[in-house]
Amino acid sequence: MLFNSYEFIFLFLPITFFVYYFFIYIQLKKIARICLVFASFFFYGYWKFEYLYLLFLSIAVNYILGIQLAKNYKKTLKFKFLISGILFNLLLLGYYKYYDFFVNNINLIFGFNFPLLNLVLPLGISFFTFQQIAYLIDSYKGETKEYNFIDYALFVSFFPQLIAGPIVHHREILPQFNTKKNLKINYKNISIGLFIFSIGLFKKVILADNLGQVADFGYQNPQKIQLIDAWLVALAFLFQIYFDFSGYSEMAVGLAKLFNIDIIWNFDSPLKTNNIQDLWRKWHISLSRFLKDYVYIPLGGSKVSEIRNYINLIITFTIGGIWHGANWTFFIWGFLTGIGIVIHKLWTKKYELPNVFAYPINFLYFLFGSVFFRANSVSEAIEVFKGMFGLNGIIYPKFLSFLGAQYNYVDFGSLLFTKLHKDLLSYLVFGMLITFFGKNTKQLSESFKPNFYFGFLTFLLFTVSIMNLFNVSKFLYFNF
Repeated sequence: MLFNSYEFIFLFLPITFFVYYFFIYIQLKKIARICLVFASFFFYGYWKFEYLYLLFLSIAVNYILGIQLAKNYKKTLKFKFLISGILFNLLLLGYYKYYDFFVNNINLIFGFNFPLLNLVLPLGISFFTFQQIAYLIDSYKGETKEYNFIDYALFVSFFPQLIAGPIVHHREILPQFNTKKNLKINYKNISIGLFIFSIGLFKKVILADNLGQVADFGYQNPQKIQLIDAWLVALAFLFQIYFDFSGYSEMAVGLAKLFNIDIIWNFDSPLKTNNIQDLWRKWHISLSRFLKDYVYIPLGGSKVSEIRNYINLIITFTIGGIWHGANWTFFIWGFLTGIGIVIHKLWTKKYELPNVFAYPINFLYFLFGSVFFRANSVSEAIEVFKGMFGLNGIIYPKFLSFLGAQYNYVDFGSLLFTKLHKDLLSYLVFGMLITFFGKNTKQLSESFKPNFYFGFLTFLLFTVSIMNLFNVSKFLYFNF
């Protein structure tokens, strides 16, 4: 089930909301949490019912291991439990996400013919797996307590953050479900939650989905796109994923707010930054935090030699790239991100780049990286790059034909995407304006007041989004 679907907005959400608060109202608070767990499992199973066992198995095994890690056992025994838990989670993730990738590459390299399983990637497996690995490590450190099974299941499966994050810590979520002030209807939280949700829905339906039509067509026909088209395709995808993930993250925050739960903002205007390091501190904040706490710091972080620190950064971001998918394009994208951060650190040791150069360089580096992120293969990415550098030819719009005669390599005609999507430039310009010059949703929510202005704005955003909800599309991060 998708946040941007009629069945979620008009059936699942209102039914879940009223059932939860009905049991809260009649003082059956444990039953209310049980209902929320069942609703979250239904939300997950609506996509593929047979994979419900996988979510339940993951929760049950990690819950049992977490209990053992929270007990006062000898450190060596607790360490064995921890390693067992981490291996269980990584093997589960590896089997469904990377098995076919590894087998396919082994077949190509060694000429074997091992069969592929063509496994369907379970939704959210990367997110709830990392979330539970963090829980096990925290349990090993003595930072958790023995929760009951319902509370733990709710921590993992809470539907606003189950499919595409954020990756939350137990201490951020679990106490909120038992806080007295949260166990009652809060009308201000409901109004601000609907406001945030409506902004996210608008970003997804109006901006991301329309830009996605152009990006998808371009990456399906990379050899056909020429100079201007290639740049439009690259920009279309960059802002598609920007608004897609930003929209999802905000919808998750808004939905959680309806239940008086605060989850972290997973997205904080990353394209307003002037360096790649700050960009990644603000894009997918919870994943960056996980990688820092559970990969970068255990590798030694910055408390090692300078060269080793740079290697740690590259390893961490390469792992972050691979986390996104079983494809060499993600490996390259993560590796290039790590290289970019190392270059930034080396440069800033001696020089300070003026913002007039820093902002565009940072944006272009991220834009080029996004080509690998979106491409289905390295060869496809190369075709897009060839187009961006004019190696597939150059076509200028007809209205510029007065500038000179056409040549074999340069022509004046109709751009490919003016035929496909006449409003592309409008969406791109509007998206850029609100990205670079507008307040982000977090800032807007901080100034929110339950008055006519915000009520009308919520109604307008929600109505426009619903009226344009023709083809329900999944969020891009569902693929990861």
